[in-house]
Parts: sequence; structure tokens; C-alpha cells
Amino acid sequence: MREIGEAVSLSSTSTVHGHIERLQKKGLLQKDPTKPRALEITPAGLEELGVSATPNKIPILGTVTAGAPILAVEEATDFFPLPPDFEHEDGDLFMLNIRGESMIQAGILNGDQVIVRKQSSADNGDIVIAMTEENEATCKRFFKETDHIRLQPENDTMAPIILDNVSILGRVVGLYRDKIY
Repeated sequence: MREIGEAVSLSSTSTVHGHIERLQKKGLLQKDPTKPRALEITPAGLEELGVSATPNKIPILGTVTAGAPILAVEEATDFFPLPPDFEHEDGDLFMLNIRGESMIQAGILNGDQVIVRKQSSADNGDIVIAMTEENEATCKRFFKETDHIRLQPENDTMAPIILDNVSILGRVVGLYRDKIY
């Protein structure tokens, strides 16, 4: 109670206790019976705060390379709960598994998953999912230059891909990694 009081500038622990009891009676807060010092916000409490109790889910559409381009899979293989930070992101979002090491200097590692906003255009320097003329998808930095498009890896050991034309499938807006290597 003392920690909560300090966090909200209340010096009286009995005042904090009274507020917590009222929130519990309203069904907005509950104690975890397995953890004596733990409080949880109920689904009704989340709704009161304007937070969805059931997170939005985005489709995982397969694998794309951060390396040599490969054929893309565009059917949802699974769904991923959208992190709250992305709930207000404009546009359609989807997720792709990353295979390869061409984006390691941008912090995108083999085995990561990227959150992508579906869009057909990109600004120079954006990290995009691009479809080549051979219908192969890749994750690279996008640069439109005078007479070509350069898909630039973020790995000094790899050369850029130079093309006359590409289709932008989306811009990478987030990253999920379930393991620390």
C-alpha cells in the first residue's frame, strides 16, 4: 500500500486501501489469490481505461528473407496478439517471420518476426517488404534512385539488390523477438 501511495502522492496507506476496496467493489480491480501483494485490473477495469481486454490479432503471413529473396507465402499461418503500442497504428498490419542475416545491423535477426503496415509506397530509407520482378519477397531498406531502385541490406558483407521495378508490400513498423540469443 505504501508503494502505491508514493506512486500517486498519497501519504496515508488507509486512503490507498480505501480506494483499492472501492475499485474491487466496482469490479475494476481484483487481488490475485496466489500472490498476496498482487493486484490485477479486471476486463471491466481495462474497458473503463479504454484498453481492449481481448487484444487484436494480426495474421502471420509466412516467411520473408533478410538475405536472398524467396517466394513469399501470403496465407495466414497463425495469428499474433497485437501489442498495445500498435493498436493505434494506421492501416492494415500483418506479421512475417524473418529468415536470413542481411538486416542484422538494423537489429533484425534471423528468427525474428516483423510487424508490417500494408502499403504500396515507401520513402527513401524505410525498411520495407518488397516483391521483386521474379515474385520473390525480401526485407531491405528502400532507396529510389535516378534510374533504378536499390534494396539495401543492413549487413556490410552483403551487396545491394539493384532493380528497375519492385512492388512494395509494406513498411516494417515493429519487431518481435521471443528469444534473447
